[in-house]
Amino acid sequence: MEPTLVIATVSRLDDPKLHLAAWNSVVFPVSLAVEGPIIMMLAAATRLSSSWERYRKVMRYGHLMGVGLTLVHAAIAFTPLYDVVAIDVLGSDPSVIEPARIGLMIMLPWTYAIGYRRAQQGALIRFERSGVVGQGTLLRLIVTGGVLLTLMFVSDFGGATIAGCGVAAGVSAEALFAGWRVREIYPELRKAPPGEEIRPGSFARFYGPLALTPLITLLIQPLGSASMNRMPQSLDAVAAWGPVHALVFTMRSVGMAFNEVVVTLVAIRGGRRALLRFGAGLATVTSSIILLVWATPLADFWFGTIQSIPGELIPVARVGVGICVLMPAYQVAQSWFQGLLVHRQETRGITEAVLLYFVIAFVALRLGIAYADDLGLNGLSWTLMSFVAAGILQTLYLWWRSRHSADSDAGASAA
Repeated sequence: MEPTLVIATVSRLDDPKLHLAAWNSVVFPVSLAVEGPIIMMLAAATRLSSSWERYRKVMRYGHLMGVGLTLVHAAIAFTPLYDVVAIDVLGSDPSVIEPARIGLMIMLPWTYAIGYRRAQQGALIRFERSGVVGQGTLLRLIVTGGVLLTLMFVSDFGGATIAGCGVAAGVSAEALFAGWRVREIYPELRKAPPGEEIRPGSFARFYGPLALTPLITLLIQPLGSASMNRMPQSLDAVAAWGPVHALVFTMRSVGMAFNEVVVTLVAIRGGRRALLRFGAGLATVTSSIILLVWATPLADFWFGTIQSIPGELIPVARVGVGICVLMPAYQVAQSWFQGLLVHRQETRGITEAVLLYFVIAFVALRLGIAYADDLGLNGLSWTLMSFVAAGILQTLYLWWRSRHSADSDAGASAA
């Protein structure tokens, strides 16, 4: 829901199209790409933080990565490297360069806070304190919303600046909360057997492949921005991308959570049948909501009233949402197939599928730069069609890789 709060705030400020474009095409994609390598600290800490010594080693490696990536973020935001990234790589409209620069500067705490809080949350989950994670997420949403609302009324900052303040404050608050609550498990960590020492080489071998999948996935965001900036109606396209992404991602996030449920339950008696039935219902409901927004006056209500984006962007966003109707459904399917592969510890297929997605999307976007104008399509439509086509093929590849897993799990359930 955080992207929806950001879009609804920026859209109600001066020059909404400009600042939506600055946030959606530069600030947020670059921040996501920089944080990509550290996002899997949650899984690493959950798996490795079995004792006090191992927990401290994991945190040390997490701190080193967090500092290193923050320096990368600082180099992009505060040095001439920003112009190379924003202008030469992303091809941003000249009008968004300075608003986006300020927003990216304010987002400096983002990467370290993400890595720190995910590492602490992993340890909390390991010692059965997963409820704390939900509490931290709620705190983040409240702080983000509070900062956005306050600055909207008491400051004259631009929309990209206010968005950066809200998001950076929210994730920092969540990180501090996780660091405070993790102290509850210190006695248990100190009592646990020390276990095998985690050396830098072994951690790198464990963490490297784990981090590859989200890193590749997050690189798609700036790639999409760079492509839209080189296609027709570029400013409208990148400005409308945020509102579309906020809605579609909210629906997709429901399906993303299905992955862990599959891993946990697929092997128990009756689990496979129940999961398939539930997954089919989940896919139908989430994609149907997107379909309703596209096909009914809900589009005008959502984009025009709730998110309050400029009127000329509503038709662009509506078409974009229509292209994304299948995204929530195939997200559920991907979670099902990935869950089967993770359950059997055959995760190589997941990385292969993400690489396939990246290559297909990259090729399609390059074609869009060359031919979208001739076909009468704006940048957002072509980009979203590229993502959907790549996502469907990714899903089919996961299905193919999981067939052996599915057959084996069916046999295990029957037994």
